[in-house]
Amino acid sequence: MQHNYWIYLFIMFAVTYLVRVLPLVVFKKKITNRFVRSFLTYIPYAVLAAMTFPAVFFAVDCIPAAAAGVAAGVIAALAGGSLFTVAISASAVVYVLLLIL
Repeated sequence: MQHNYWIYLFIMFAVTYLVRVLPLVVFKKKITNRFVRSFLTYIPYAVLAAMTFPAVFFAVDCIPAAAAGVAAGVIAALAGGSLFTVAISASAVVYVLLLIL
């Protein structure tokens, strides 16, 4: 079965382009509804979390170590740590637990 990769490339281009251009064409006026504005504000964070969070658990072979790393990251974040501190603490916990387990 022969695949034409140019068709696949064009479809990916069209979908990406439409997703970025369609809001500009549809919404010409400024959005004044508070609910819609807050919804659109948090969409990027929700999508990023939905893509990243499952990957955290499947990045290593030991799911309990990954869960401990997530817990350490959450604790460091709630304690007011910077992004670097949170990432290093979560990574260190996973690394140490993988050495032990």
